[in-house]
Amino acid sequence: MRLDKFLKVSRLIKRRTVANDACDAGRVTVNDKPAKASTNVKVGDIIEIGFGGKAVRVEVLDVAETTKKDEAKELYRCL
Repeated sequence: MRLDKFLKVSRLIKRRTVANDACDAGRVTVNDKPAKASTNVKVGDIIEIGFGGKAVRVEVLDVAETTKKDEAKELYRCL
């Protein structure tokens, strides 16, 4: 699954266009490498997103095309 779509489906970032912009600005890394929005995400990957002064690090636990709001937190684990 594309990184920008995963960020939207998992609700780490609200909109896919915002996820695209974050990737283009270099604020998102996958496995400690700068990632483009088109980067493939798989189970076990570590994603780090820079939000202003803090960073959020998560591990991908599952990849799903769609999820309900309540189930979105099951796609990742905070580190």
